[in-house]
Amino acid sequence: MKLNHYEKDGIAILEPKGKIMGGPDATLLHDQLHEFIEKGKKKVVVDMAQVEWMNSTGLGILISGLTTLRNNQGELKLANVTGKIQSLLTITKLITVFEAFDSVEEAVKSF
Repeated sequence: MKLNHYEKDGIAILEPKGKIMGGPDATLLHDQLHEFIEKGKKKVVVDMAQVEWMNSTGLGILISGLTTLRNNQGELKLANVTGKIQSLLTITKLITVFEAFDSVEEAVKSF
């Protein structure tokens, strides 16, 4: 997985690319979220458009990120969730945990 990030209207946007499967990916995403929190950026959107697949460890990474942000009075939202990831979120019932939007712009406006 590769991870890019930028800011839009004061909200941190993460763009993971590839497969979110754990291992170094977990550390990469975890460290980036903690860096945002340390800088006072507690509103994060994860743009899922380029995520090919995610396993249970990948889901755990997202849940951990959401929990970390909420424990620091922040929020994590998903954007551009692909069909495969949408199915995974539905099967695991995590669709009720994460707020998901059709675009980064919609997710940013929702804060």
